[in-house]
Amino acid sequence: MREDRNIISTIWVKALLVCFTLHCPLFTQTLLAQDEPEYKMEVGAGVGMMNYLGDYNGNLLKKMQPMGGLVAKYKMNPRMAWAATLNYGQLKGDIGNAGTWYPGGTDVPVSFSTKLVDLNVKYEYNFWPFGTGREYYGARPLTPFISLGAGLAFANGDKSVVAFQVPIGFGVKYKLMDRLNLTAEWLMHISGSDNLDGIRDPYGIKSSDLFKNTDCYTTLQLSLTYEFMEKCKTCNNDKD
Repeated sequence: MREDRNIISTIWVKALLVCFTLHCPLFTQTLLAQDEPEYKMEVGAGVGMMNYLGDYNGNLLKKMQPMGGLVAKYKMNPRMAWAATLNYGQLKGDIGNAGTWYPGGTDVPVSFSTKLVDLNVKYEYNFWPFGTGREYYGARPLTPFISLGAGLAFANGDKSVVAFQVPIGFGVKYKLMDRLNLTAEWLMHISGSDNLDGIRDPYGIKSSDLFKNTDCYTTLQLSLTYEFMEKCKTCNNDKD
């Protein structure tokens, strides 16, 4: 009887050792995730291309111009963030890319060029939790995301124009290092103005719709950001 008990005890000990061995990496990673800091803020800069879509151009790939800017982000959690960007670039177009004929076309300028300042605030949603996996268990160093926001466009050509605009798009984030992130993002900026190119309503059709027959522009940007401002790990803990 005693031998049977010893055999059963030995089996239980071996079973516990196997379970601990299998789950040890999980326990280790969980402990590391509790020790590594999370950061609330990101700041950085980016470069890319800007393209005009409107009365002078209907092609996404024509007349692309260089742009650059600054970016700041507030990370609510590994899946969601608020991003503010300030970009500077140029919009160009000519009547040859319009692909249409305008009434009174002789009065329409042949081409245009305007400097553009783009200021917007966007909400970003990551498809997967973003991080090294040590500060937040299950986070990944690479994730696609979508974004939607609102902002202003300041055009300075023959006439100065300030327009409301809605950026909507998608991108990919990659963690180069623990606190260094690389982001590629494409955005369509739908403006509330038909005068970014200096020509308003060439078709002569009036509309009360805010975004009908208005100018748009796209941005394709690669940005590098640095994380700072460590999150407090005990601030939300219940106190007895």
